[in-house]
Amino acid sequence: MKETMEETMAFLRSRLEQAQYAKLARIPQPEVLDFVARYIRLCEPERVFVSDDSPEDLAYIRQAALRDGEERLLAIPGHTIHFDNYDDMARDRKNTRILVPEGVDLGGGIDTRERNEALKEVHGILPGIMRGHELYVCFFCLGPAASPFAIPCVQLTDSSYVAHSEILLYRPGYREFLRQGPGARFFKFLHSQGELDERKTSKNLHLGRVFI
Repeated sequence: MKETMEETMAFLRSRLEQAQYAKLARIPQPEVLDFVARYIRLCEPERVFVSDDSPEDLAYIRQAALRDGEERLLAIPGHTIHFDNYDDMARDRKNTRILVPEGVDLGGGIDTRERNEALKEVHGILPGIMRGHELYVCFFCLGPAASPFAIPCVQLTDSSYVAHSEILLYRPGYREFLRQGPGARFFKFLHSQGELDERKTSKNLHLGRVFI
């Protein structure tokens, strides 16, 4: 039986610090709250940080990337560097698939996979994958904010480096979720770096999946 919104909010309140819960509770889309709660349960992060795009929250993520060893300071103030695993460069074409309903064929030039089968596989990889990590809940906007072209997005990741990189690449989107209200259509993204090696890079590359 599907969980009620009251049950979802009670779970989130039990797992998030009060300040983080307050930021998440302002989001008016129930599907966002369901999404966050579902993957907290599945991935089991040690703690959860919610970014509302304030200067303080963005600074926290930047500092977390240094604290966690995912980035290192360079000589130029404000500049950092990140190193990926040597075998984790560019795009993982072998494990990247567009998910489609059974029977749908997009042609030979597009690698597809039946949606339910692929989700079953990845949900077999995800349990406990964020243990010992901090989960970052970030909001972004594709297209100009507060415009007819704005598409809000919510990202869940346990990599402070990934969260920091997306802050640099994309427009902030927390206020766009508030602006568009409960009926907003949005993208959802889930990412985990999984177990890390001594260099703070992903260790189990054979488990990598990019499903769209």
